[in-house]
Amino acid sequence: MTDIQSTLARLAKENDQRTSVFEVEIQELKNSTVTLSGRLLDRSQLEELHRLFPNLKLDTALIRVLDAGTHEFVHVATSLTGLYERPTFNMPLSSELTYGTTLEVLDEKDNWVFTRQTDGYLGWVYRPYLSEGPAPAATHLVLTPSTELHTHPEESSPVLTRLVSGTGVVLQEINDDWARVQAHRSGWMRSSRLRSLAGIPSDVQEKRTCMASDAMRMIGVPYLWGGTSGNGIDCSGFARLLHRWVGVDIPRDADMQYQAAFPVEPPYETGDLFFFGEGGSGRKVTHVGVSLGGWRVIHASRGNNGVYIDDLQEKWSLRDSFVRAGSFLRQK
Repeated sequence: MTDIQSTLARLAKENDQRTSVFEVEIQELKNSTVTLSGRLLDRSQLEELHRLFPNLKLDTALIRVLDAGTHEFVHVATSLTGLYERPTFNMPLSSELTYGTTLEVLDEKDNWVFTRQTDGYLGWVYRPYLSEGPAPAATHLVLTPSTELHTHPEESSPVLTRLVSGTGVVLQEINDDWARVQAHRSGWMRSSRLRSLAGIPSDVQEKRTCMASDAMRMIGVPYLWGGTSGNGIDCSGFARLLHRWVGVDIPRDADMQYQAAFPVEPPYETGDLFFFGEGGSGRKVTHVGVSLGGWRVIHASRGNNGVYIDDLQEKWSLRDSFVRAGSFLRQK
């Protein structure tokens, strides 16, 4: 009994809740049969349990395998909503999701759904903020920390809503320097605050040039753990947003970005990522910044309380915690 409990506890501790599910406990121990209950993400985990305890008879009928059969797909139907580890607002953000984000529903509880994003990232989302099916395919991205949608193509007209950085929208109409777009609502915004998906440069050097100017748009945006937008953003959310604006998808969190990026050495180019390790965390990498060329870095940090520029050769707290650099723009 003790061996089973300790093994289950170890597996739960090793499980990365951002991309997997391991919530298994002993329901009953009767004679030589151990009844288990809980949730797993896929059947391979169920098979692994049987391999780990070959001398025991395991009853796993009460374990729900979430990634089984077909699932409902939904999309975020409000300007911005939170992603959480548990189905409640009473805990810190894991991340944020902009309008149009497609989600696969794996589980439900009350007004919450347990979802998986296209990159495998998991979390709970408040159901009333979602709509059925995927959103219409976006044609443009919002290219500013946040922007107002107006009822008419003029600043004096009433504000309908606000959209945040990186939101995908559908362009409906152009009127001089105004654009009518469809998101969770339809309204008018300045066309200069949009980037056409079709117009995103394919050349790597052009992407770097865009990233340098795009980064400046976010200067002063406050730091927010789990934040992904101009309302507040964290380090990896900022790095991911800059890549999204130039048509490159990268993982959500700093340690995931570290694992997926191509390692690079000096001289560093604009758009390369600097990875840092901080004490008090089980993860090797806990912070990321974006190079502006050489050792200059722009990043969303708690120390600065927002997005600002630092120089690693001058700021030793960063230099001392530097792990290595990586890139999603350089070829492997």
